[in-house]
Amino acid sequence: MSIVDNRKAFHDYFIEEKYEAGLVLEGWEVKSIRAGKVQIKEGYVILRNGAFYLVGAHISPLTSASTHIVPDPTRSRKLLLNQAEINKLIGRVERSGYTLAPLDMHFKGGRIKLSVGLAKGKKLHDKRDSERTKDAQREIQRAMKVHKR
Repeated sequence: MSIVDNRKAFHDYFIEEKYEAGLVLEGWEVKSIRAGKVQIKEGYVILRNGAFYLVGAHISPLTSASTHIVPDPTRSRKLLLNQAEINKLIGRVERSGYTLAPLDMHFKGGRIKLSVGLAKGKKLHDKRDSERTKDAQREIQRAMKVHKR
């Protein structure tokens, strides 16, 4: 079940591979995410000290969650990946000009997971081509829908 999607990532990047990562979260963050108070549109993934971190994602704290902590809505959150996946991604990100983009946050087995995509940036003309293709598909679907009636 998806909690939040990052449609901007599909607009700005060509997504070549997808990976599923766990997140290191605090208790108040889990409660806020379950309440749907999360936004990953401005988030990105960086490599720091041999591990990947989600930076820029905003988790709004609930007013009723806790009184004795000071929540930081945009703190860096460590991604939990298999070591083989980490090594593979480090090689691709450092050498090939790829980046990791957060795609969606979802539940899996009661835990919160983040789908990250190995992405290559789109140029402006690529974005225009994507828009043209989407518009053409939308027109085809509209014509099929009218034709069925």
